[in-house]
Amino acid sequence: MLKVYSCIADAHDLKLVGLAAVVCALASYAAINLLRHAQKSSGQTRDIWLAVSAISTGFGIWATHFIAMLAFTPGIPSGYNILLTMSSLVAAILLTGIGLAVAVVPNWRHAQWVGGAIVAGGIAAMHYIGMAAFEIEGTISWDPALVVASIVFGGVLGAIALPAGLHGKEEKWKIGGAVLLTLAICSHHFTAMGAVSITPDPTIVVSRSALPAGWLAVGVALASFAIIGLALAGVVLDIRDKRRSELETDHMRDLANASVEGLLVCDGEIIVSVNTSFAHLTGLSAADLVGARLESCFPDKVARLKLLSSSNQLVETNLQQLDGSTTPVELILRPIIFAGRPHHVIAVRDLQARKEAEEHIHYLAHHDPLTSLPNRGYFNARIDQEIATLNAGESFAVLCLDLDRFKEVNDLFGHAAGDNVLQTVASRVTAVLTGRQVMARLGGDEFAILVPEITNPAMASRLAEAVLKALRVKSDAPETNSISTSIGIALYPDDAVDRQTLLIHADTALYRAKAEGRNTYRFFEARMGAEVRERRMIEHDLRHAIARDELRLVFQPQKDIQNGTIIGFEALLRWRHPLRGEISPDVFIPIAEESDAIIDIGAWVLRTACREAATWTKPLMVAVNVSAVQLYNTNFVSEVHQILLDTGLPARRLELEITETALVRDFNRALAALRLIKTLGVHIAMDDFGTGYSSLSNLRAFPFDKIKIDGSFVRAVNSNGQSATIVRAVLGLGRGLGLPVLAEGVETSAEMQFLRDEECKEVQGYFVARPADIASFRSLTHGDVRDDVVQDLSATRAQRA
Repeated sequence: MLKVYSCIADAHDLKLVGLAAVVCALASYAAINLLRHAQKSSGQTRDIWLAVSAISTGFGIWATHFIAMLAFTPGIPSGYNILLTMSSLVAAILLTGIGLAVAVVPNWRHAQWVGGAIVAGGIAAMHYIGMAAFEIEGTISWDPALVVASIVFGGVLGAIALPAGLHGKEEKWKIGGAVLLTLAICSHHFTAMGAVSITPDPTIVVSRSALPAGWLAVGVALASFAIIGLALAGVVLDIRDKRRSELETDHMRDLANASVEGLLVCDGEIIVSVNTSFAHLTGLSAADLVGARLESCFPDKVARLKLLSSSNQLVETNLQQLDGSTTPVELILRPIIFAGRPHHVIAVRDLQARKEAEEHIHYLAHHDPLTSLPNRGYFNARIDQEIATLNAGESFAVLCLDLDRFKEVNDLFGHAAGDNVLQTVASRVTAVLTGRQVMARLGGDEFAILVPEITNPAMASRLAEAVLKALRVKSDAPETNSISTSIGIALYPDDAVDRQTLLIHADTALYRAKAEGRNTYRFFEARMGAEVRERRMIEHDLRHAIARDELRLVFQPQKDIQNGTIIGFEALLRWRHPLRGEISPDVFIPIAEESDAIIDIGAWVLRTACREAATWTKPLMVAVNVSAVQLYNTNFVSEVHQILLDTGLPARRLELEITETALVRDFNRALAALRLIKTLGVHIAMDDFGTGYSSLSNLRAFPFDKIKIDGSFVRAVNSNGQSATIVRAVLGLGRGLGLPVLAEGVETSAEMQFLRDEECKEVQGYFVARPADIASFRSLTHGDVRDDVVQDLSATRAQRA
């Protein structure tokens, strides 16, 4: 190295050495700058930029070499071979061009290193060809060690120069690459010059065709001007690109900020730009985000790898916010050119609202919107889960609940009050549940409770009692003061080993609880199954009885025993089942009332009876029984009115029979309905007097036109003193109130004589006539009605019976 230093210090003009270094630096900067433009281009444009960059680099190497050679003063005549001098320039340009072209090969990780090494080879080739062009009156010898050192220095620095110069977009990388390339050229040249030793030899003469140093200076000057021009062109291009990049960046930023979605531009995993929407999502400023790594925003490594692996792929992950919380987001990546270089943009869509909507939809799919209780689907899934995870020897219970007379709440107080009742039931019952117990609304006024981990039936009993007690709590809302429920209980695996059968058995026990007084609970028993199935089959068939023309009416005469005339008929319902035959009203009427089928059946009975009575030539009364369910139906009064209009039956010929039991459910509502019926002109009779909640206040408050003594008091009235006393009392009460009294169930002449003696006005029973098809009484409905005819008819039927 000392020899190299001595060569530079003693054998060179240092001013020209400095000039050589400046020219080399300008050429290197121009080469790196122009090469970066070539890297951003493609096709023919890239080839042009590569050619210009190669010329700049080749001229720079050549000019550096020959300016340094002009600075070299060996002290003896010298010159330059024109052909070799030009060959050295061509070699520098060609080899440099090849190296630069290799450096910008896309998708090759080692391209820039290999390209830099080829450029270094071009430096060496140019130098030693140029030295071969140097003619001097002497002998030139070389130090092999320094020759190798020059090639190594130039090769290493050249290989590093291009990767450094092309690395980043910042100016420091461009300058660093230019400095390294300058060092590669200068270190190679001066190390190689240090390897030269010249021995004067007068016998060696410089050829006359050799290029004098003066002419070489002119060529070098022209090359230097070309280098300076190219460097200035590169600077102008940089300024233009920078301005265009700034304009594009500003435009892109404006567009990005206008986007509702979050956008961030990344170089690899480094964030280089974000829009305001993304900054708002994170709670950080844009300045804090630029320069950060993706993992600081998206900590899920798997999601990041999936995102960066391919473009246009939707990836769901969580966004880390400033306060440490996370927000569900959806990401999609696409490649873009940003600031003249390939980047990728990531669109970030906030999924919080969508996730909340999905959770709400999921909640609605599994819960009842009115009570917020789980629905049937969720409850079924819980039972299945319980069965699947149950260990041997463990058990659980299912309680089925059905509110008692809930329809009356809707009819009396309205559906809003009914909804309030359902919500009250849900809140009161869930308040007594513990642990993993869950209550669900199955539909309407039906609820169910799953009771896991029970060790004995007593645990289910205690819960059922707690539920009944909770519903008895009084409140300010009148509709919630009379809440009661019937409960059926089934145990797994004692009663069933699958969900469907378990629920059926719990429902069966519920029916038994209703049948045995309501407001209570019952456990499933095997014998219940047949009874409930029978009842349900009757209920099912009863709902189709009208459509199948299985129902019919029979009529029983009512007689005025004081003058012996028939005053009317009571219409009685009969059901002939196609398979079961005649089914007693005592069997199917209660089922119809509990299932609300009585609404349609009662309307059919009333319409059929009125239509028949309207055809009679005699203006006889027709009496029709009315169920409590019908009476409390909000449409009942208007329905009666419409039937009278449709059939043409005068209202005064219709008598509706109401039991006392129907009046006690809601005194005021029943009174209002009866008063409206009275305004139509329809007669009202109190049926089965004495068997229900008999009250003298009922006779005074309700607008009755007749009292009907129940047949249980009339039977054996001539031989039973207590029955006789009761009948006399009722007859006296009727006379005192001015109400006619009709005695039902008269079956013997002795009973008839007793009633005649006690001045009872009207009777009805087998002694008068058995119920029969109305055609059997045509002589009574369409001709003169005589007592002897009725007596003969009654006697004949009695004999047949």
